[in-house]
Amino acid sequence: MAEKVTIATVARRARVSRQTVSNVLNAPHMVREETRERVREAISALGYRANQAARQMRTGRSRLIAVRIEPTRDGVNGSVLDRFLHGLTEAAEAAGYRVMLYTAPDPRAEIDAYDSLLGAYDLDAFVLTGTEYGDARTAWLTERDVPFVTFGRPWDNPAETAPQGRTAVPARHPWVDVNGADGVAQATRRLLDTGHRRIGFVGWPAGSGVGDDRRSGWHDTLLTAGLDPTGLDRAAPDGFAQGEAAARDLLASAEPPTAIVCASDSLALGALQAVGAPGGWPAGPGQRPEVAVTGFDDTPVAQAIGLTSVSQPLAQAAACCVDLLADVLDGSRRGGAAGHRRSDPASSGPGQVLLRPSLVVRQSG
Repeated sequence: MAEKVTIATVARRARVSRQTVSNVLNAPHMVREETRERVREAISALGYRANQAARQMRTGRSRLIAVRIEPTRDGVNGSVLDRFLHGLTEAAEAAGYRVMLYTAPDPRAEIDAYDSLLGAYDLDAFVLTGTEYGDARTAWLTERDVPFVTFGRPWDNPAETAPQGRTAVPARHPWVDVNGADGVAQATRRLLDTGHRRIGFVGWPAGSGVGDDRRSGWHDTLLTAGLDPTGLDRAAPDGFAQGEAAARDLLASAEPPTAIVCASDSLALGALQAVGAPGGWPAGPGQRPEVAVTGFDDTPVAQAIGLTSVSQPLAQAAACCVDLLADVLDGSRRGGAAGHRRSDPASSGPGQVLLRPSLVVRQSG
């Protein structure tokens, strides 16, 4: 009869104490990377499986976190959340957590889902995506003392939003975000450096925290360069057809732009259609279109067709979210864990991480 594999068995094989094995399973941040790898190799070789029920009774925690799958949109920018979820699942597993996925068509339905999920499952925490002005989800969870982290900044100041009748968003909670304004500024500065002076912008209608942030990167960069951005931007809902219509409108103006920066790859793909209508798109090998087009999110479609785009560090953002949740749930500030990933000094403080994106230059300009 085969010997039952226990924590003690793993400890002997890895040449560590049983407490160290327990720490690797329950609080991996407390163990050095070299030791963690040795213990994990022993766990894999022996086929050890921790008794989750026993662990939950011992710690009072399920080590289960929930995150929403956003509704399918155009099949392009939806891939951004897919990559984030993939990174989140990997990072959570490495930290000893499991991810539960759920659906909700809008924020109100998502709050209803919180209520149902908390009643049906022993969840440790939530990861929220897509923060917005007056985000009622963060207020709901905070009022009920439910741990959470957001992939996205809180866009409101409670003192400013309350008098306007909007739900006040807690001023400080753990969050990870990508600096969209900086990404668009990188794209705009590069176009300026290559000689463009009339640079247009196609973004989402005002009122989107993410969209407003990305637009500010274009607007402020032109002002800093001594250029007037007036009349060079158009707003449109996210989508190919909408991006094409907005870009056509820009190109039909008395002084059309020689380059267009877009708030998403979906809008940029539409802009490429508008740019390509007179002379054909794509341009020949090694050639660039007359009007340069830049997107945001560096989706697989952008990579396939040669669209210049801003790339978000999604795997890094997901890992930071897990780090911050572990800080909250384990009741310890692990010093460097999330801090080592702070690539932008604009992070607001402990538990709040702002990452810098990068511009990927391709054929589209």
